Amino acid sequence: HVELEESGGGLVQPGESLRLSCTASGSIISINAMGWHRQAPGKERELVATITSGDSINYADSVKGRFTISRDNGANTVYLQMNSLRSEDTAVYYCNVVAATMWYGPSPYWGRGTQVTVLS
Repeated sequence: HVELEESGGGLVQPGESLRLSCTASGSIISINAMGWHRQAPGKERELVATITSGDSINYADSVKGRFTISRDNGANTVYLQMNSLRSEDTAVYYCNVVAATMWYGPSPYWGRGTQVTVLS
């Protein structure tokens, strides 16, 4: 199995920063990609940022220049540094990992989510 543990969410004022982290554990053979999605009230889940094992990075247009995704391969951990937060960033942020285990080839796994609330 693969377990994802997310942390770092919280309540902040506009313009402040948060740093999310997600650590993958379990019977992992390799990780192809890690990233973050979010779901805001009244909206569908959307991609925020992803990073591959080769450090190819993809950001949603809404967060470019403000958010930075990074990865610690040895620790199976992905981070999302969120600066200049806006009320529109309020959402539940979900960690996503594409990983291969001893039982399955590369497959997606999801964390339970961490709440980010930016006051307005």
